[in-house]
Amino acid sequence: MTQISEIILLGFGSLHGVQFLLFGIFLAIYVITLVGNIVILTVVSADGSLHTPMYFFLGHFSFLEICYTTTIEPIMLKTLLSAHVSISFSACACQFYFFASLVATECFFLAVMSYDRYIAICNPLYYFSIMDFWNCFQLAVASWMAGFLAPILLMVLIFHLTFCSDNKIDHFFCDLKPIMKLACTDTEVAEMTSFVCTSLFALGPFLLTLASYFYIISTILKIPSATGKQRAFSTCSSHLTVVSLYYGTLGIVYGFPSGPQYEGILKLLSLLYTVLTPSLNPVIYTLRNNDVKVALRKLAQYRMYTWSKNIWKF
Repeated sequence: MTQISEIILLGFGSLHGVQFLLFGIFLAIYVITLVGNIVILTVVSADGSLHTPMYFFLGHFSFLEICYTTTIEPIMLKTLLSAHVSISFSACACQFYFFASLVATECFFLAVMSYDRYIAICNPLYYFSIMDFWNCFQLAVASWMAGFLAPILLMVLIFHLTFCSDNKIDHFFCDLKPIMKLACTDTEVAEMTSFVCTSLFALGPFLLTLASYFYIISTILKIPSATGKQRAFSTCSSHLTVVSLYYGTLGIVYGFPSGPQYEGILKLLSLLYTVLTPSLNPVIYTLRNNDVKVALRKLAQYRMYTWSKNIWKF
């Protein structure tokens, strides 16, 4: 069992006076991410024309992104204001569990959303019979449940290792590799379990997503008219962009060499999937999606009308 009671996050180390500037930038990104996803949730809930399977899953995805960023960024912001941040060992374990669970859940939802686009484009006549409310509800519940069950075995193995005197993590959150470096017992079983879990719960959904887009692109290329191709592609371009960003950044970080000389670079690369990608997703789903833009415009006009009407009452 563990012999340490707290973990010290070293964060970004000494930033020589630019920590307040970086704090402001990352705080602004965090707020923009939260507001963007809340706006999407509000628009999808309020506009009846968006009560379709695609936007049902988008609502879940936006809520997931809020949880994902909130798991990482508040503590990351704290590390910018202090040379080191101490958190309890149990808090570190909880952060890693929710981070790993939400990463797995995001992989499942991206696969489900790509399956939704596959049915819409490759089997449009059967779309609403296949993707009815009950099936969509089951897919959403299964994604959440599978994501939160995925890291349990890995959690048990990692946090039952023996941790000795060193309790410093050279990172801005409790990630897998930095935690395992603190162990003073053999981590081979935990590392093998990590590899198996990653293969099942990240690579598996990625391959399903890849297969869906293979059939989607094949079907689009068979459409004779350029207008038809453009219309079909526009329905999945936002999701394809998000998939490319998400798996691209994960691939860069976890495919990068993990030697001690690369620790600083890996820490910076981690910002890609913990800060940058979540902040871009709401922008992609609003600016590249005409339905969301129209619904957002309608909601804004309605709010302005209601506000002006209330003003005239006074």
